[in-house]
Amino acid sequence: VRFSKRRAGLFKKAFELAILCDAEVALLVFSPAGKLYEYASSSIEGTYDRYQQFAGAVRNKYRGGASTSNNEDPSDIQSRLREITAWSLHNNTDEADASNLEKLEKLLTDALRITESKKTLAKQNSNRSATGENSNGPTGEGGNT
Repeated sequence: VRFSKRRAGLFKKAFELAILCDAEVALLVFSPAGKLYEYASSSIEGTYDRYQQFAGAVRNKYRGGASTSNNEDPSDIQSRLREITAWSLHNNTDEADASNLEKLEKLLTDALRITESKKTLAKQNSNRSATGENSNGPTGEGGNT
């Protein structure tokens, strides 16, 4: 029962991440009994092929000691998603236990939280920009000195 609940939570988070971010998400989970459960926003094969293309570059980036920025730009989010995918593919074996699933759930939850805050911020900036464009015109003097 615990595995089923955790699995359902993971799949819900993966679905939300795919919808809210318009991200390509693939999730593979093996039950303790060895049964495969999968979710893909497009196709698992396509996502895995895409992962294979970028895996070397991402690993080199993290191993090379490149400085990471906390600005959370879209490329950083993509890197995190690739890291989650890599972690998921390497840790979802027949011996997967609740603690591994909890770690994966935390990674997905964090990624979802960051994405939701970025989305909210983008909407606020868009609204400010639209409002700012309307208020910039009538300021009158102050443009030329």
